[in-house]
Amino acid sequence: MNTKNKFNLVAPFPPAGDQPQAITQLNEKRPGRSVLLGVTGSGKTFTLANVIAQQNKPVLILSPNKTLAAQLYEEFSLFFPKNKVCYFVSYYDYYQPESYLPAQDIYVPKETKVNSEIERLRVEATASIINRRDVIVVASVSAIYSLGNPFDYRELTFSITRGQKINRKALIDKLIFIQYKRNDMQSDSGTFKVVGNTITINLPYLHDNVRIELFGDVIDRIELVDKHEHRVLSALDDMLIFPAKHFVTTQEKRDAAIGHIKADLEREAATMTNPLYRERLLTRINHDIEMLQQTGYCSGVENYSRYFDGRLPGQAPYSLFDFFDKDFLLVLDESHITLPQLRGMYNGDRARKKALIEYGFRLQASFDNRPMKFEEIENYFKDVIFVSATPGEYEQSGNTQVVEQIVRPTGITDPAIQVVKREGQLEDLIKRITTTADNGFRTLVTVLTKKAAEDLAQYLENHKIKVCYMHSEIKTPQRTELLHKLRMGVFDCLVGINLLREGLDLPEVALVAIMDADIEGFLRDTRSLVQTIGRAARNIESKVIFYADKITGSMRQAMEETDRRRHLQDAYNKAHNITPASVKREVTKSITKLQERIMAASKGRKKATLPTPKNDKERNAFIQELQQEMQLAAENLDFEKAINLRDKILALQQPLKK
Repeated sequence: MNTKNKFNLVAPFPPAGDQPQAITQLNEKRPGRSVLLGVTGSGKTFTLANVIAQQNKPVLILSPNKTLAAQLYEEFSLFFPKNKVCYFVSYYDYYQPESYLPAQDIYVPKETKVNSEIERLRVEATASIINRRDVIVVASVSAIYSLGNPFDYRELTFSITRGQKINRKALIDKLIFIQYKRNDMQSDSGTFKVVGNTITINLPYLHDNVRIELFGDVIDRIELVDKHEHRVLSALDDMLIFPAKHFVTTQEKRDAAIGHIKADLEREAATMTNPLYRERLLTRINHDIEMLQQTGYCSGVENYSRYFDGRLPGQAPYSLFDFFDKDFLLVLDESHITLPQLRGMYNGDRARKKALIEYGFRLQASFDNRPMKFEEIENYFKDVIFVSATPGEYEQSGNTQVVEQIVRPTGITDPAIQVVKREGQLEDLIKRITTTADNGFRTLVTVLTKKAAEDLAQYLENHKIKVCYMHSEIKTPQRTELLHKLRMGVFDCLVGINLLREGLDLPEVALVAIMDADIEGFLRDTRSLVQTIGRAARNIESKVIFYADKITGSMRQAMEETDRRRHLQDAYNKAHNITPASVKREVTKSITKLQERIMAASKGRKKATLPTPKNDKERNAFIQELQQEMQLAAENLDFEKAINLRDKILALQQPLKK
C-alpha cells in the first residue's frame, strides 16, 4: 500500500464561527467516539474536511441516501482535488429482491438492473482503498451488505512491469481469471481487447485505458491511453491490475465451496418432510451447482457467498469496511437517520429469506448473504464521528464527546417561529407567499400526504401562485430540476412532504410553512420539526410558521431548542461585532457531474410492482405485508418510503371498502 500520500486540503476560506473550536475538539478526541452537533448551514462538511486533513488516515463516510452521498462526494472532491475521493452506493437502477408469499403460493424472482457507471465507481473505491491511504470513500448504507472477500481481492491483484517476462496467453488468462472479459469490438468497463501483441485494458477504477505492448514474451511498453481520443497520455514503468469484480476467488476455493454446497444440500433435503419442498430444493440447488462447475457462476451466486468466503454459519459477511485497514476514520452523516437504517436492514433481510428457506427455494446458507447486524457494525466504531443537527440518545451515550457547532460563519441566527391558528390558514398562507415573493424570496410548505401536497399546490395555483409540488413519486432528476427552477424564480413556492432528503441548500428561501404542525407523528416530532426549521437557516429574512390549534410537546421542544441556539448565536455576533449576512450562492444546475454520469449510464428504469391480487384473500395478504414494510420504514425514519407504502395500502383497501 502507498503510505506516502497525505491529504492536501484546498480551503477557499479559513474556518469561522464555531468551526475552529469544533475542529480542535474533534482532533483532540481522535481516535474515539464523537458527535458533531452542527446546525444547518454551519459548515459541517468543511469542519470534517479540516479534521480529515489533520488526521491523515483513510476515511469512510456513510450517508443515508444516494442523493446526499453524491453531494458530499462533490464537496469533498473540491476540498481534496489532489487526493482520491470515491463514491460507493448500491449499483442497482432497479431492484426487486427474490421473495416467496406462502399464503398465495407466489414466488417473485429476483429482478435487477445494474448501473454500469456505479459498478465502475464501486470497483474504483475498493481498488483505491487497497492502493493508497489518502482516500475518502463516500458511501450509502449499502456499504454494510455482503461484498467479496478482501483477502482474495488482494491476493488476485497482480502487477505488470516493463521488462517483465510473460507470454501473451498467460497475460490474457490472468485477466480472464479476475473477471475481465475479452471484447475486441466494444470497450466497456472491465473488458480488454487484443490486437496482435498489444492488449488494451479498460480498468474499472481508472478514467483512462492501459495499453500493454509485448515484444515476444517480454512486456516492452506500458502506456496510459485516453479512452476516447486513443492518444498516449504517459508511459509507465509498472501498473497494478485489480480484479474487475468484487466477487472473485481462487479455483481451489471454488472447488471446496461446491463440495460444501453438495454436503449441505444432502443434509437439509433429508430433514424436509414435505416432498414438494424437498424436490424443489434438490432441483434448484443442483442446477446452481452444475452452473458453478461449468461457468463458475450462477444466478443468485451471492447466496453461496459463505462457502466461497470460508465463513462459519452466522459469521459476519465481508463488507466494504473490511477493505480498510484497522486504522481508519468512520463518519456517519445525518446519524439520526443513518443509525436507524443500519439497525433495521438485517431484520428486514432475514424476514424475507426465512420463507425462501422454509419452502425449499434456498439453502440455509443464504441467511449469511446479508447486511451486517448492528452489533457487528459497532465493532468498527473505534474512531467514529456522528454528524447531525439532531443527534439521538445512542450517539450521545457512554464516553462520547459532543461537539456543538451552533454559530454559523455567516452570522445567520436560527429563524423566528410563529404559531398561527388553522382557521383561515390558506388565506394567511397565500398572503405570506405573495409578500415573500414580492421581496424576491421563495417559500417552502410542508404537508403530511402526497394528496395534500397535490391538492394544496392546485389550490395555490388557482390563486395565481407560481407553485410546484414534490413527493416520493418525483424521482431524483425531476426533484433536482424543480429545486433549480425554485431558485431561478420560475416557481415562488414548493409544496412537499419530507423536504429533508436532499439536504436542501436554498439561500433564496425566506419562509417555511409547516401545515398541521400539531399532529404528532414521525413527520411532526421534535427532530423532524428542528430539521425542517433548518431549511430557513440560510437567509437573514427567514421566518417559520407553525399552522396549529395547540402547541404539542414536540412543537414546544423544537421551539425551545431553536430559542437556545438563537441566544448563543446572538451572543457570539454581539461579542465579535458580526453583522449576519445571507448566504450567496450562484444559481447553477443543482445536479452534480457525478449524477449526470450515472443517469447517462442508466438506460431506463423499471417501476417495482407487487403481483395483482386475484381475490380478497390475496389482497389482505398483500396489505399485511405492506403494513409490516411500512412499520419498518417508519422505525428507520425512512419517511418517504413509509408514506409511499401507506398510499399503496390505501389503494389496495379501496376495493374491500366497496
